[in-house]
Amino acid sequence: MKEFWLQSAEDLARLVEEWGFVPFFKNAVEGFSVEEHTPPHLWFGQEAGPWEWKGPVIRLSHCAYGKFYKGKAMYISRALFPDFANYRRDGYDYDSRMDEGIARRRDNAIMEELLRVPSFISKELKSLVCFSPERRKEFDGSITYLQMQCYVNIADFEYARDRQGREYGWGLARYTTPEAFFGVDFRERVYQNSPEESYELLRRHLEKLLPNASERQIAVILG
Repeated sequence: MKEFWLQSAEDLARLVEEWGFVPFFKNAVEGFSVEEHTPPHLWFGQEAGPWEWKGPVIRLSHCAYGKFYKGKAMYISRALFPDFANYRRDGYDYDSRMDEGIARRRDNAIMEELLRVPSFISKELKSLVCFSPERRKEFDGSITYLQMQCYVNIADFEYARDRQGREYGWGLARYTTPEAFFGVDFRERVYQNSPEESYELLRRHLEKLLPNASERQIAVILG
């Protein structure tokens, strides 16, 4: 892939629109990550960089963001995410998954809250569903699993503010569902194709985007 540097949230938002899939971290496909296209002084420095750009990029491009790639973060464009979610969900909405007994019971408490209220800050959601020390240990695994299945995504990041109104610290993820985040457009498109048709559409897109990637590498991206 060509060499270039990301200098702003706007640059990254444009890349998400151009590529469709943008993993946050370096991975098996060379050049296919935010990390590899970030100047070192912006990766961990005094200036705002990709860690601070996450919320602005979501807002600018209205893309999906979450742990979609081997349990790690990836941006996916609004145009491609319905087919990605369809394939990952195997054509099931979450209610159907519960009705057929194929949802994991440990995940249901999270989904029940997110289906009741459109979004929660991570610590709010955790406090609602973690009734025991054991459940607190399970929460991170469940929320990652639900993102990998595309039933949950991150709508934004919110920061604490000092007395002058300046943001500080690590942003807290605001979890939501794609249905709530994207609205009618997503709900009408997500099950439009069969899961197999969605996979083939996405496979062709990635083959064109990543001509040097192997079939196995593309299959891993799509999960």
